[in-house]
Amino acid sequence: MRILVLGGSGFVGRAVAAEAVGRGHTVTVLNRGHRDPVAGTRTLIGDRLSPGGLAALDGGTWDAVVDTWSADAEAVRTAAELLSGRAGHFTYISSRSVYRYGGAAPLAEDSPLTDPADPGYAGDKLRGELAAAGFGGPLLLARAGLILGPHEDIGRLPWWLNRLHRGGPTLAPGPRELPLQYIDARDLAAFVLDAAAAGRGGPYNVVSEPGHTTMGELLDTANEITGGHAELRWTDPEPILAAGIEPWTHLPIWLPPGHDHDFMHRGDVSKAIGAGLRCRPVRDTITDTWRWLGTLAGGAPQRTDRPASGLDPLLENKLL
Repeated sequence: MRILVLGGSGFVGRAVAAEAVGRGHTVTVLNRGHRDPVAGTRTLIGDRLSPGGLAALDGGTWDAVVDTWSADAEAVRTAAELLSGRAGHFTYISSRSVYRYGGAAPLAEDSPLTDPADPGYAGDKLRGELAAAGFGGPLLLARAGLILGPHEDIGRLPWWLNRLHRGGPTLAPGPRELPLQYIDARDLAAFVLDAAAAGRGGPYNVVSEPGHTTMGELLDTANEITGGHAELRWTDPEPILAAGIEPWTHLPIWLPPGHDHDFMHRGDVSKAIGAGLRCRPVRDTITDTWRWLGTLAGGAPQRTDRPASGLDPLLENKLL
């Protein structure tokens, strides 16, 4: 297939481009040219936020398009409308955040959605979905959950790996058996390419089954792979929260038992599983992410539009 990835050099877009090249597809990426391209791709330069920023696409046709945009939905609309009639399939990488907060878990594709006027990330992604409808052809809405894996630029798994490698007494947020649900970016890429080839449309929750791993398995495995330097101090949620430590931001990935956890880690993925979604073991994701981190001279990349994750060592020591 001839694949166009809008982006294609960051985290998820890079995974899609690399997977498509590995499958022997002809892959074009459109971005601002600020990062090293995926080997085997053809790069077109354009800034979709600037007037005429998609001019490099003029005259091109593709079998499938993948768009990972997560900010102003007008950029999605412009691309979708421009490519209408010039591509056979369009995938928008959305988020499970589009579901209305407070809804009963497990959230499925037909669960109520957030208010389109929501000013935050959830609203951005829902508006992106609505804008992508301007494509007018087969449209897949890949509603991903927590995304991990090599080239992560949010700082969640990389922060844990670096913290565990540093070693010593380490705050491990419990309970150990807390189930986690996430998707490796490479498995997300494989799913959307398979779905495009099959002409699938509509929304899909693209994330592992609930309990694909646990907080205990994640940190124990990560500690082993990074050298076994950390002494994990498993701590109940109550003293962590009482110390002013923020779930998800100070302690990436972790949410204490309750509604927030269920919203993120108990999604219904039966539709995607039935359509062929397969998720690799957590050990593979951790191993490959740690190996990638070892190739970087300046540490893991960090998106400028997302707050940095991680716990202040002074606050961690105070609680321990």
